Amino acid sequence: MTDFKSRVAPDYKQKLKAVLDQAKKAGPKGLLVFDLDSTVFDNRPRQSRILREYGKKMSMAALEACEPKHWDSGWDLKAAMLACGLSPELTERHYQDAKNFWGSKFFTSEYCVDDIEVPGASDYLAQSVKTGAQVVYVTGRHEEMREGSVKAMEKCKMPVPGGTVTLVMKPTLRESDDAYKVRAHSELLKMGAVIAAFDNEPTHANDYAKQFPDATVIHLATDHSGREVELESRIISVPDLKL
Repeated sequence: MTDFKSRVAPDYKQKLKAVLDQAKKAGPKGLLVFDLDSTVFDNRPRQSRILREYGKKMSMAALEACEPKHWDSGWDLKAAMLACGLSPELTERHYQDAKNFWGSKFFTSEYCVDDIEVPGASDYLAQSVKTGAQVVYVTGRHEEMREGSVKAMEKCKMPVPGGTVTLVMKPTLRESDDAYKVRAHSELLKMGAVIAAFDNEPTHANDYAKQFPDATVIHLATDHSGREVELESRIISVPDLKL
């Protein structure tokens, strides 16, 4: 998986602050757009819980001891299983079954409440609301995850939907994230002027850069799907949202 941390400039905090200044000037007509997973939320506690439960189901002590640190290679389930100490042979044997188990749990409200904030996210989102601009969460999560997503926001003290804050979600789980994001990005044009967009997935960050040439596009160099996609040169990579 491509590691984008080398793209992070030493002055990235100044760039994050500049976005807030631009949003203040734009006021209610301006939009600050944020993805959820691996952008404002760290999913590793959720991932770890699922793998622990699979380990318990299969009486596999190595997986029962899974912790967030075992997901530092990103969304790679196989890498996480190996990091937990499972042998390569057992990992190969159980991978598909574990993946099916993961899929049945990960995309649910019950499990997404385990998410924690990406460092600085709660404060940055609060400051985004204070600018007077609209804050729009645009996520590949589907509508059935709305309740759990809002609960996770409340737990992390993030702004919740209402007033100048909007949560835009995928209608169904079956729809492709890529196709949905392109469509959702286009819909933002009806809401106002995009000042800045934040996303961890290179494909989606590139689409923001394409659709909104005047907007600042911030890429969270946390983790991503693992596809080898080169970021557009004007996109700014940051390690977190701490100012």
